[in-house]
Amino acid sequence: MMNDNHNNKDNEWIETRQAEDGTYIATFGRGARAAQPMASEDQTSPPRRRSMLPLATAFLAGVLTIGGFMYAADQNSWFSNKAVVQTTASASQSTAGQGAGITTASASVSNQVETGNISSIYSAASPAVVKIETFVQQQQQQGMRTRGGIWFEPGTNGGYMPNDSQSGQSGQSSQDTQSGNLQALGTGTGFIVDGSGYIMTNQHVIADADEIQVTLQGEETPYTAKVVGTREDLDVAILKIERTNGGTFPTVSFGDSNAANIGDMVVAIGNPYGFDQTLTVGVLSAKERPIQIQDGSTVRSYEHLLQTDASINPGNSGGPLLNANGEVIGMNTAGETEAQGIGFAIPSSTMLDVFKELVNSKTSVNM
Repeated sequence: MMNDNHNNKDNEWIETRQAEDGTYIATFGRGARAAQPMASEDQTSPPRRRSMLPLATAFLAGVLTIGGFMYAADQNSWFSNKAVVQTTASASQSTAGQGAGITTASASVSNQVETGNISSIYSAASPAVVKIETFVQQQQQQGMRTRGGIWFEPGTNGGYMPNDSQSGQSGQSSQDTQSGNLQALGTGTGFIVDGSGYIMTNQHVIADADEIQVTLQGEETPYTAKVVGTREDLDVAILKIERTNGGTFPTVSFGDSNAANIGDMVVAIGNPYGFDQTLTVGVLSAKERPIQIQDGSTVRSYEHLLQTDASINPGNSGGPLLNANGEVIGMNTAGETEAQGIGFAIPSSTMLDVFKELVNSKTSVNM
């Protein structure tokens, strides 16, 4: 018994158990070990296993949240780097033109302009670019002349003079012209800035004309235009045409010429030498250019002109100079006959001021 007691007393034992926080606790002892109560099922269940359920739930919620965010970003193109300008069939107001009261309306089919995409710029803007032909009484016709290396066209101020075959292609036959005792004088360009039919062009394009005819892209019959007003000193004129059915016209939108930077891509659309809807591309070469041109007994003084190396030729005058978003930032006005890649355009800021003066001051209609 003594030996047995001694052996029991000297017997060493170790006991391990898991605490509620998941750690394991070891207990050492010597001698007889007291009987331990049976652990309940809840006590023997590993607490760590129970704690995994909320973690798994939180992880699943996170996955669903991130997945929903990525789907929304894809649907709304939050991270797309393509800037898109869209004009719709309903009337809308361009940001730059709101101050001038210009209401723009696109063609019947929506057009999208992808920034910097030349073909989409042309597709969207060209329906609003028009061909302008001037006619005078036969005895008033004068030949072409240039002044100081800067050309103008058309009108008695000098410009491109189409021959009979070219004037016949314009939509008015030579017979019709002769029967009205009118002679084709010159060709220029304009662009529609308001869906009701207001057109901007150069004053020198329509100067001294007895009749002005406007032809739209895809239409054979020209419209007879009325002169709303002119600013000879700024070389800006505003014309008006109307549809017999009262419908609206395709338009272009104005951009901010002051925000344009030297080196920016620009696009010109016009009718050089009678070649309708010609597209040329270049960059903005300079800003704030002043030039003077002797025009008969007077001198035209231009200020704040944009300079571009996009090809500008006789017939381009009055056409739009567009930025990479397809917005009008200038009106092509003059080119240097003895140089290559030197053209000038009136900035859009000047054109909008003239529109407010000549149109908004004469009508109470909210365009």
